[in-house]
Amino acid sequence: MTVRIRSAEDRRREIQENAARLGIDEAFISDLVENFYTRVRAHPLLGPVFETEIGDHWTPHLATMKDFWSSVAMNTGRYSGKPFPAHIKLTGVTPAHFNIWLALFRLTLEELSDSAETIDYFMERANRIARSFQLGMFELGL
Repeated sequence: MTVRIRSAEDRRREIQENAARLGIDEAFISDLVENFYTRVRAHPLLGPVFETEIGDHWTPHLATMKDFWSSVAMNTGRYSGKPFPAHIKLTGVTPAHFNIWLALFRLTLEELSDSAETIDYFMERANRIARSFQLGMFELGL
């Protein structure tokens, strides 16, 4: 059996081709982030957490989130930050907040895409991120 070793460039190209096949592009990411955070801001439990931390700085936060999700979904490399330190300092956040976050994220995806495969693609990544944050913040998984 011959084992094919893929280069990072090959892997990036495969991820980007798959994302394109699923209808994921920069416009989709932008719509996802804008619509999702509109829901987050209006939510009675999540909204105050974000408003306390972000205040009047939503424009740069949304730009950062678009870079983040572009990197996560399409392997663009646009985001190179460290999201965990920003989240670990939040007070009053519980594991239940993550469940709400995930539900709103799914709802937004379902509104924007008719493709179950696209929704699953994002939700797999969102669940992995939420589990990682919960493990780090609360020493437990979802």
